Amino acid sequence: MSEASGSVDWDVLAGSFDEAPDHGLRAPEVRAAWDARLRGWLPIRPADVLDLGCGTGSLALLAAEQGHRVTAVDSSPAMVELARGKLAGWDAAVVRGDAAEPPVEAGSADVVLVRHVLWALPEPGKVLRRWRELLRPGGRFVLVEGVWGTVAPVGIPAGRLAVLLEPVVRDVRVESLSGDPLLWEKAVDDERYAVVGTV
Repeated sequence: MSEASGSVDWDVLAGSFDEAPDHGLRAPEVRAAWDARLRGWLPIRPADVLDLGCGTGSLALLAAEQGHRVTAVDSSPAMVELARGKLAGWDAAVVRGDAAEPPVEAGSADVVLVRHVLWALPEPGKVLRRWRELLRPGGRFVLVEGVWGTVAPVGIPAGRLAVLLEPVVRDVRVESLSGDPLLWEKAVDDERYAVVGTV
């Protein structure tokens, strides 16, 4: 996660982070659902995937298993350690760094993959422009976000994210994820989605 994610202590949460079905992907049907979605979002051929705010590395692992070269970034030392354990033996590197300003070279990625991170950053438009610099021509954003909670909702609506992304991509596609209970191991009634944008 990013240093800008507020007062959440991700090191403290790291040990129990994978207990959430969509974090640890421990249930075979949840893992298969995320694997299928990722196959639809990532290039068919092996690509350089940059997973920002990777947490314990569950999506990074799926991407590596699909044949992609993965660089996973997280600011939490505990999350980084867990992600390194998951990705050991795969064509993957896990580095500690802020998701908003990742320690990677410009033009080094084919895909910027981010799940449930952008909403927590104070200047998402600025962050998207920074991430655009990391992509090669023809690269793509894969951004999984949502709006959670009823009393005090947090998150970023799909329409707002699509508008923020439009200046830095050629096309934007929004895919609703709320109606697929396999992704979350339960039915959900809040807004969950993926935005895929090609540069």
